[in-house]
Amino acid sequence: IVLDRTPFYAESGGQVGDTGLLTWSGGRFQVNDTRKEGNNHLHIGTVIEGELFPGLEVDARIDHERRERTRRNHSATHLLHAALRQVLGEHVSQKGSLVDSQRLRFDFSHFEAVTKQQLAEIEGLVNQQIRLNTEVKTEVMDMESAGKRGAMMLFGEKYGDSVRVLSMGGDFSIELCGGTHVQRSG
Repeated sequence: IVLDRTPFYAESGGQVGDTGLLTWSGGRFQVNDTRKEGNNHLHIGTVIEGELFPGLEVDARIDHERRERTRRNHSATHLLHAALRQVLGEHVSQKGSLVDSQRLRFDFSHFEAVTKQQLAEIEGLVNQQIRLNTEVKTEVMDMESAGKRGAMMLFGEKYGDSVRVLSMGGDFSIELCGGTHVQRSG
């Protein structure tokens, strides 16, 4: 189902799409996934009751508990990436990820195995940022300003004229990101 506007986050950047429910008078549609196709958000699922037709007004409700768990894991990938770069070096870069409500997977480049000591240091830095419970800020700016701010840009992606810059822990982590995030690092 494609809606003219939606609160559902579509799968992007390793973060899974939202799930939830679309309802209307006499009907319900269970959204099992949300994906992008061009400029459209595709709500993928099953009609549980009723009938859908073009122009029908629906109430769109995401699964907020699942979104919140996914949001926490996604924010943690930013803390992890910054900690990896601090401990292992600036050459470390993200090569992929999978973020859902149960876990996060973070793929990165490095020229050797991470030692137990390095792993403990990385873990310590991430936990420190969580304990500091700093504000997570999202700003929209042009690419030049984002570069001056020190925002990390991943995968050689193509970005538009304006970008979202996410910062956590002050300058601990600054990256371009369109995903969902917590409001505080704690």
